[in-house]
Amino acid sequence: MKSMILAAGFGTRLQPLTNNLPKALMPVANRPMIARVIEYLKDHGVREILVNAHHQADQLIAYLDKGRPFGISIEIRKETEILGTGGGLKNSSGFWGPEPFIVINSDVLTNIPLDRAYADHQKSGNLASLVLHDLKDHSRVLINADHEILDISPENKPDRLSFTGIHILDPAILDYIPSGRFYYIMDTYRELIRAGKKLNAHVVKGHYWYDIGSIDSYKKANQGLSANFPEIGLNSRIEPGAHFKDWAIIGPQCVLEQDVEIAKSVLWDHVRVKKGCRVLDSIVTADKLVEKDLIQTIF
Repeated sequence: MKSMILAAGFGTRLQPLTNNLPKALMPVANRPMIARVIEYLKDHGVREILVNAHHQADQLIAYLDKGRPFGISIEIRKETEILGTGGGLKNSSGFWGPEPFIVINSDVLTNIPLDRAYADHQKSGNLASLVLHDLKDHSRVLINADHEILDISPENKPDRLSFTGIHILDPAILDYIPSGRFYYIMDTYRELIRAGKKLNAHVVKGHYWYDIGSIDSYKKANQGLSANFPEIGLNSRIEPGAHFKDWAIIGPQCVLEQDVEIAKSVLWDHVRVKKGCRVLDSIVTADKLVEKDLIQTIF
């Protein structure tokens, strides 16, 4: 089985965290987002992955190392000009065989059963299946009783479902996407609906799902996916009197000096917090020295 991870975006809503780092490499509970997505795909039988890259692409290429760290084959298509979700898919031509493939955003972390979605897509016989769930803040997809997609609105509307960022596609879908320019895949889906083509809705429940598109959702994902509180990275040093409240993620090789307080915060790698400082409801990026209190701060 093959899959594509969409990872070319700028991560604009996550700035300044993404100024010098591709969003896909941002750590969530001390693991890069894309590493979590790769393991999720592997767990569901995916053995070949294509990743598109643009913003800070060389960092992503170096980290993925053709898939060697993950024991899986990973090819990267570097976009000199960003192509969007549709254009990026069009640029994947030549990678796929005759079988359907899975597409997922690099910032979607979930445990949705992909095997069921894949089987449902094959049974439907349609060009595309969108994995949907009930999330009121993003309710844009209208379906009927037969789980056919009738409309995809650009705005939230009542009695609609939310797209999870996971699609199952037949390779023939690429024939409906324009070449050589920026394009959204949702525009392709709307054109197919207008042309009378059926798109399948695979509706899921009872799962966790994080779409890391904002600072707030990034904090929630760190809190929700941590195995322990506090989550302490490798080779970090916690000096006497340093303490934690609520939840905290401490990256690898950090140093928390005496009487430091960390609460509801994420520290990336190689952060040093000086004696007596408080870090509350904040994010501290890599290689920073914290010498004063940080409250609701990105540093």
